[in-house]
Amino acid sequence: MSEYKNITIESEENDGKIVFAEDVVATIATLAAAEVDGVYGMSGSAFEGIGEKLGKKNYTKGIKVEIGAVECAVDMSIIVRYGFRIQEVCKNVQEAVRNAIETMTGLKVVQVNIAVNSIVFAKETPVELPKPENRVK
Repeated sequence: MSEYKNITIESEENDGKIVFAEDVVATIATLAAAEVDGVYGMSGSAFEGIGEKLGKKNYTKGIKVEIGAVECAVDMSIIVRYGFRIQEVCKNVQEAVRNAIETMTGLKVVQVNIAVNSIVFAKETPVELPKPENRVK
């Protein structure tokens, strides 16, 4: 996805044009997905991870957006937390992304396709060892 691709939307009332970057829609989708319970994060390619290692936060990692004149489609890759129902998490992400994009941009979202690339397990709690004064000598 190109960082410099701009989308122009014609106003029905002839008030003018609205121009915004394609990455704006991808960022909206990322932030909406991040608020859903069970989502650990976004999963992108190794190439997308290079920028983050250099200190640049990439809000569009794992997101591909296709935008037409009045519609858009979103493809996203997510990481789910262990213990959550994956289908339920994905359905909630689809609804959240659709609502956020339609509310903020006015575009009709025709598809939100989700690929679950990984599951993250909760950190295991360390086993407690007996304190030195309680040990058998």
